[in-house]
Amino acid sequence: MRRRASLVLLAFAVFFAALSPLIRWYGFPRLAKIPPGQYQHMVLEAKNATLLDYATMKSRKVPKVSIVQTLKGNVEAAEKVGDRTGRDVVVWDTLSYVADDKGKMVSRIPERYVFDAHSQEPVHAGGEHVDGDPVRREGIEYKWPFLTEKRDYAYFDFQTRTSAPIHYKGTRTVRGLETYYFEQTIPWTKVKVPQHLPLGATPETVDQVGLERWYSTKRMFWVEPTTGAPVDGQELHKEEMRWKDQPGRKPLTAFAGHVKMRPDFQDEAVGLVTSQRHLVLALTTYLPWGFLALGGLLFALSLTLEARARGRGPTGETAATGEDGAGPGSGGRGGDGPRDGNGPADGGGDGDGDGTHQTPGPGTGRGKHRQPA
Repeated sequence: MRRRASLVLLAFAVFFAALSPLIRWYGFPRLAKIPPGQYQHMVLEAKNATLLDYATMKSRKVPKVSIVQTLKGNVEAAEKVGDRTGRDVVVWDTLSYVADDKGKMVSRIPERYVFDAHSQEPVHAGGEHVDGDPVRREGIEYKWPFLTEKRDYAYFDFQTRTSAPIHYKGTRTVRGLETYYFEQTIPWTKVKVPQHLPLGATPETVDQVGLERWYSTKRMFWVEPTTGAPVDGQELHKEEMRWKDQPGRKPLTAFAGHVKMRPDFQDEAVGLVTSQRHLVLALTTYLPWGFLALGGLLFALSLTLEARARGRGPTGETAATGEDGAGPGSGGRGGDGPRDGNGPADGGGDGDGDGTHQTPGPGTGRGKHRQPA
């Protein structure tokens, strides 16, 4: 029985030991992914910022500028791209909406971002755009990969429509979470004028006035490495309207300010990341190491039972037997009667022992006699 139990434990030990790397290296890359229908919005603020008043074409200080970033997963578009490519794909339709201190629009820039649900790598299947302009992204945007590494990544800047390195600068603690800090600086670059501006202004009207838009920023992200999700983001953002044919003329500051994530949205991001982090760790750490430890424990128990089964002697008791196979103290053998055949033969011997003895029946003790010649 013990040997059978030992074999069962050994079988389970092998099963759990094999399941450990299978979950980590096969299950995790396929199970951990961004849901296609995700919806999220974030509010960032720049206090005491500078904005361009398009009515007077003069820059002015304002108490606050708000940047609302909305992200919505397009499930229908993702299914179509997935059917064409055979991959798990996520399509994000995003909108960056800038408003002044009175809530009036300063600019709005829509995007479509198509990427692999598991690795977050861009998928070039058509439909990618920034403010209506087709683009071909390289690198990441908005989110880092699962299990972010301590290295530089290529990050897509939607203003310049190009990718540039974003550099790993060390670890930081944000609201009790250990994060990786990344930093990217975009030098002054001529960029396109947004399609939607205040007072009905368009890129064509800005061009007719003789202005062109220039942009520079220092971008900072604090990324939780397990999920790859930023829990804080800031920018030192600058935009200018420069005179095309008058290089010596002072440019107009279109926007300048230190953009920071609003505290309540930062708390929401930390809470969401904390819950999702445990799901990723379950596939990368908790289950693989737990199953490996369980397999080792079952293997040790199997060896213990096997050793006990081999060390145990044969079972059962050996009964002692007498000379004729009867137990000790069996009845004596009946004696032979007189050979002349005249008297009764008392052949029954009385057994005095505790063993089994035969009880003589009628006439069983008679001896043999000779037949007359």
